[in-house]
Order: sequence, then structure tokens, then C-alpha cells
Amino acid sequence: MTVARSAEFVNGVIKAYDVRGVVGEQIDAEFVADVGASFARLMRGEGAARIVIGHDMRESSPALAAAFADGVTAQGLDVVHIGLASTDQLYFASGDLGCPGAMFTASHNPAEYNGIKLCRAKALPVGQDTGLATIKQEMIDGVPGHDGARGTATEINLLPDYAKFLRGLVDLDNIRPLTIAVDAGNGMGGYTVPEVLGTLPQVTIVPLYFELDGSFPNHEANPLDPKNLVDLQALVRKSGADIGLAFDGDADRCFVVDENGDPVSPSAVTALVAERELAKEPGAVVIHNLITSQAVPELVTELGGTPVRTRVGHSFIKQEMAATGAVFGGEHSAHYYFRDFWGADSGMLAALHVLAALGEKDRPMSELMSSYATYAASGEINSTVADAKERTMTVLEAFESRAHSVDRLDGVTVQLADNAWFNLRASNTEPLLRLNVEARSPEEVDALVTEILSIVRS
Repeated sequence: MTVARSAEFVNGVIKAYDVRGVVGEQIDAEFVADVGASFARLMRGEGAARIVIGHDMRESSPALAAAFADGVTAQGLDVVHIGLASTDQLYFASGDLGCPGAMFTASHNPAEYNGIKLCRAKALPVGQDTGLATIKQEMIDGVPGHDGARGTATEINLLPDYAKFLRGLVDLDNIRPLTIAVDAGNGMGGYTVPEVLGTLPQVTIVPLYFELDGSFPNHEANPLDPKNLVDLQALVRKSGADIGLAFDGDADRCFVVDENGDPVSPSAVTALVAERELAKEPGAVVIHNLITSQAVPELVTELGGTPVRTRVGHSFIKQEMAATGAVFGGEHSAHYYFRDFWGADSGMLAALHVLAALGEKDRPMSELMSSYATYAASGEINSTVADAKERTMTVLEAFESRAHSVDRLDGVTVQLADNAWFNLRASNTEPLLRLNVEARSPEEVDALVTEILSIVRS
């Protein structure tokens, strides 16, 4: 039996759909070894015999991955180490090898953080209601020991297989020559992009911050924050690139800027990829989370597909992908999910779709994407608050007379006149209240943002 821990401590580290915390304060070798042991027990109960483990470029990641592996093998399961990997490369390994997986990364969080993303065999999700609550309780009570023999550990390199698999899903053979500026943010994109895109004869890569460095010396590897796109935007303009791509720290998300250096909404990318997937499979289901632009379900419906709205978070969307058989799913945060990729998310696969769409037509990226941008949006605006629930209720009271409808699928979404809406929801991983607003015009968006933030931040 491992050491027991307080519920308050464990609840602060094991979140709604992953494990995440500050290294040395919340996350250490002993903690992750016990998570590994508990996860192994859970997976052994479901018939698994081995677990594949990958890690990002953070300084703490290799040691934490090794400690997790010790916890797994102590429970009698084998471990397959794939070493340095993007998160979607870990999902590929889980799908290709047919075994559960653990990815050590804190994604876009600052350097002092680390964490674990867990999945079942074939990249099926492990979230609060599908395993994390069980692990959490064992971390509180103490993880029971195992009387049998220890498992073994082996190492393999799956990067070439991952790259070949992705390129096999999107036909890029006949695209026109493209110059692509890529900001890897010193994250795992610097490892995977050369393998996936660097071998394509029609593609010229202009690299930025490809050096793997978990201290993130140039900017945070979080392209959702506009300030972290500035260097890429400048590079696109300077180099005359046809398109710019930015990856987050674990390279499972991909953000796009056009040839003018202007950001392309992830909702527009969702619409573009949905159109491509529905062309291959008319009438299919497409998932979108509740923050995604309403242009997405409108387009899916227009094309004869079935849009399904879900809450934010990869484990929730993966569950919905599996339940509905959806061909594709997209989030406002630039997570893109593919049935052909075991229902898991891959920023790289989304990037290949965007490059194919751009390369198949003789027009610039800005023109290609203009048809998908039918609404103005605020993007996600975060406010640090200690009383998210109370402030949300105050906002609701202020909009009560104007609200056409209110739903609570994830936080609160308020529908207003003329297709305007806003959503307020508390972060699952940080002490933040997140605001998203959409309306017909930028002026209406700005007015709503100003009004709502004046209440939230008062």
C-alpha cells in the first residue's frame, strides 16, 4: 500500500481530464509513480498487459516518465517507452500498439508545470468519470500493492511510423508548391514537423524556434494567446510564406495565420476540415464544442451533415466521437479530432488538411478562409477570480432581460438577439473564468466584452 494523501492535495492535481501541477510542489517522482501504479491497476482490470509512455521536452519529463514506469511495472504490467513525443504521437502509439498510454506534458503551461495525459487502448479517453475519479480515490486512500512479478520495460522509436500514417490520411501529392512558416515555440513541433512535413517535395519550411527547450526562452508555447503569435506573424510577412503554423508545447494543437500574418480562427479551420470530411462521407456527424462559432453547425447542416454540440475538453469530445461515430470534431482552442485517428486529436493532421485545401487551389489563404468567417468573435478572454460562480451569477442577472435562452452544458451560455451569444465558464485546470463572445460585427463583440468584463473584474 502506498502513502495516503489528503483529498485537498489530490483534487488540486488530478483535474477533470488530466493530471497537472507544479513540479516539486504538486508533481514529483513519488506522486507520479503512485499514479502509474493506480493506472496500471485500472488497466489490468480491463485486460491490458502493457502501457506505452511518451514525454515532451520539459527538463522534468524524462525522470517523471521513468518514475511512472516504475509504478506500472511494480503492478506487473509491461512498459513501452517511445521517448520524446508529441501528444498526438503518443495517441498514435496507443492506437497502433493497441495498448493504454501515458503522455508526460503540461501542454501550454509554463516551464514549472508538468502533468500526465492518460488514455486507454486505441487512444480512448480517461477522464473524471472514466477512470480519473478511481485513480484519485486510490491516491487518497493509498494504492494497494501487487504480489506478482514485476513487468518489463522496452524502448521503440515510432516517429517515422507516425509521420507515414498521417501522410497516408491526406493526399498532398498534387498540391502546388507552398512555403510554410512554422513556429514550434521550442516545443515538440520542432521534433515532429521535420519528420512529417520536411519530406514533402512541394513544401518549403521556414522554421522558427525548433530547438527543444522546456524553459520556453522565446515565448510561452500557447498560441491561443495572441502575444505568442507575434513572432510567427512577422516571419510570415518577412518570408512571404503562403501560410503560418504555430504549435503548442506538446504539439497536439495547431494554429494558423494567413499570408498577411492575420490569425485564422480555429472555428474557421474546423469548418474547412468538416467540409473536406463531409465531402468524403456525406451525412456524417461532426462534433463541435459550445465555444466554437455557430458558423460550424450552420455549415455542417447546409452540407447535409449532423452537427453535435458538446462541452469543452478532450475527454468529453472523445467520448462523444465514440458514441456518435463522428467523422471529425473541432474545438475553439484548436484541438481537432479525427475518426481516422482513433477519435483522438491531432494538430498535425489538421495542418495537413489545411495545407491540402490551400495547395489544391490557386488562391491565397485569406481568400480561402473568408467564406468560413461569417461571425466576429472575441477569442477566449481569461480573468483571474476566486469566486467564479458568484461573478457568473451577477453577469446572468445583468443580462436576464435580454437573454433569449440560457443553458448550462458547460458554464453558462447566454443567447442574445441577432445570433449574438456569450459563454462564461470556469477553467478545469487553472483559477480562471473564461469568456467567449460571438456576434455579427466586431463592434457588437467589443461592446459585449466591455460590458461583461466590467462585471467580472469589478
